[in-house]
Amino acid sequence: MIRFEAVTATYPDAAEPALRDVDLDIAAGQLCLVVGSTGSGKSTLLKCVNGLMPHFTGGTLRGRVTVGGRDTRTHRPRELADVVGYVGQDPVAGFVTDTVEDELAYGMESLGVAPATMRRRVEETLDLLGLADVRNRPLLTLSAGQQQRVAIGSVLVMHPQVLVLDEPTSALDPPAAEEVLAALTRLVHDLGVTVLVAEHRLERVVQYADAVVHVPGRGAPVEVGLPADVMQTSPVAPPVVRLGRARGWAPLPLSVRDARTAATSLRTALAGVAPPEPPPVAAAGRVVVTARKLTVDYDGAVALRAVDLTVRTGEIVAVMGRNGAGKSSLLSTFAGLRAPASGTVDVDGAEPWKLPAPEAVRRVGLIPQEPGDLLWADTVARECADAGNAAELLRTLAGPVDMDLHPRDLSEGQRLALALAVVLSAAPPVLLLDEPTRGLDYEAKERLVTMLRDLAGEDRAIVFATHDVELVAEVATRVVVLADGDVVSDGPAATVVTDSPAFAPQVAKILAPQRFLTVAAVEAALARMPA
Repeated sequence: MIRFEAVTATYPDAAEPALRDVDLDIAAGQLCLVVGSTGSGKSTLLKCVNGLMPHFTGGTLRGRVTVGGRDTRTHRPRELADVVGYVGQDPVAGFVTDTVEDELAYGMESLGVAPATMRRRVEETLDLLGLADVRNRPLLTLSAGQQQRVAIGSVLVMHPQVLVLDEPTSALDPPAAEEVLAALTRLVHDLGVTVLVAEHRLERVVQYADAVVHVPGRGAPVEVGLPADVMQTSPVAPPVVRLGRARGWAPLPLSVRDARTAATSLRTALAGVAPPEPPPVAAAGRVVVTARKLTVDYDGAVALRAVDLTVRTGEIVAVMGRNGAGKSSLLSTFAGLRAPASGTVDVDGAEPWKLPAPEAVRRVGLIPQEPGDLLWADTVARECADAGNAAELLRTLAGPVDMDLHPRDLSEGQRLALALAVVLSAAPPVLLLDEPTRGLDYEAKERLVTMLRDLAGEDRAIVFATHDVELVAEVATRVVVLADGDVVSDGPAATVVTDSPAFAPQVAKILAPQRFLTVAAVEAALARMPA
């Protein structure tokens, strides 16, 4: 169904190709997972499938890509739309209408689908993706996760033969991600749709894949194979795989269920063994954020309801909850982007929405879900030049980055790192991050974890909203769970996440009832045991 023949893709003015000499053959009716480090070329590979590369991005494409027998060199994206459905990393950028239902119908209208068929497909998709209750909502009022589901739905309604998705679960809470992946699996199994998906959160997807494509980047050859074979040596691997490799389990488990079966003796060995303490951060210090009876609404719709919350320096607080629970509203209010409907917020001795912008950024720094919103310069170098030590911070988080690139040409993970570096250059005592691991591979996530611990140790408070339970397991000292604007749980990370089936990390599920959260914690506990 999808064939790459000696494909080399190079962007305009790029010093080297994003992809080099790729040979790839994906059979019809497969779910194929594309993995690789941030910036390795995964998104470029996906854009080759529907002709976005090079017809939209510019640059050169050598070799040949065919989809359903159509050559993307001679067929532009609009001429492939009936065969290939594509959902990019930024769903909002692809919206062309104002409301959910109109967006779902738009593509079918363009293809001339009969009205009765359109109506049926819209209803089926609303139910499939859990969007029926927001069908008439303006798209820009939805949460990021709801927008992601609408973007996926707008492609699904056209019943493409090939579905290409770039980070489709990155903005979804765990239950919503499972629903989307279950829907994709049904499309593959029941309708024979070919699904090509790039994901960094492999713990969510790898067990569903029929094949894995590893894109190593830097000119190295692309590797294709069965999921267990590729995961055996892949540098990017989810916790279940890393635990299996560390313990020498064969066959290598890809799912929590398989790992629980393999871990019977490990659970016995760890019975009664206390998990090691997490890496130390500074002891909780002075109070820098206080919310009292905080209520936030949007045109009468309540986003937060009478929230009481206190955050101290040295804490790393994860805010969790389903899409639309109020996580982003809480962070934006702390950052002073909106005034509460009632109640109070004090950040480092001031009400943040009353401060002039220069003073506000010295007290609280916010990295939004779309970090590119903070970037304005035409090169990475200029962006860093106006922000003190941002260049050094960028190298620490993202490694080497071409300073002459435009920020929009960076990968999602690199763009996040640049925005974080710019915000940190003002040295605010409170740092807020909204979904900070969207677009980050495991290596970049480890660097982020190290940086957050270091920042918390420098008399700062860190508050981040996330659906990434593995990030929470690695770095959070405390977890606050929101539901429909209310705080429903607030406590130590290990207690809160292991008590929740939805928010428990993979290692906790494998080793339950023990409260181990990470592979490193398991290895440390085993190392302390007598031989």
